[in-house]
Amino acid sequence: MKTFATAGVMGLVLLQSACGIEPSSQDDLTEFHVTSPQAETTKDDFTYRLVTEKEQYTEGDNVEVYAELEYTGELESIEISHAASPFYFLIYEETRNYSVEYAMNEPLLITVLTKGEPLTEYYAGSGGYSTEDEDAYIEFVQNVSDNNFPIGYYKVSGYADFFIENTDGSKTFYNLNALIDFKVIP
Repeated sequence: MKTFATAGVMGLVLLQSACGIEPSSQDDLTEFHVTSPQAETTKDDFTYRLVTEKEQYTEGDNVEVYAELEYTGELESIEISHAASPFYFLIYEETRNYSVEYAMNEPLLITVLTKGEPLTEYYAGSGGYSTEDEDAYIEFVQNVSDNNFPIGYYKVSGYADFFIENTDGSKTFYNLNALIDFKVIP
């Protein structure tokens, strides 16, 4: 009886883990509609844009997602202070319910923005996982980090995080957010 129970539990575990490895299918994607391939947020003298080049990619395509930060104020240029980059890209795949975090080094860097000339950065892959995570999730994160997005419906929550130093020595902090979506099909 003990052997039968152990075999049953092992069978259930194998079945559940196999279900987690199944890729998203085209049928799973029909209920999802891309509504925002680009988004823009403005605060004070700064405009943040988050863009995907296409609403729909074919599996194996290079997914092109980028962020822009544009200074629109009265000065010819302005210095912003930020981590390794002012841009963050948080990715969520809806059909699998997977999130891919965006880690970054946090030195204090200063970038000069020239009025009317956007600072642009393409998503270049990121993400982390633990050895305790499921194999399917680890493989998914590795693929996304290598810009080999598996079939699915994706939402990218991006933001620009920086501050400026005012003439009186005080600091004004900015966190501009935007949300876009796209699909990857077979």
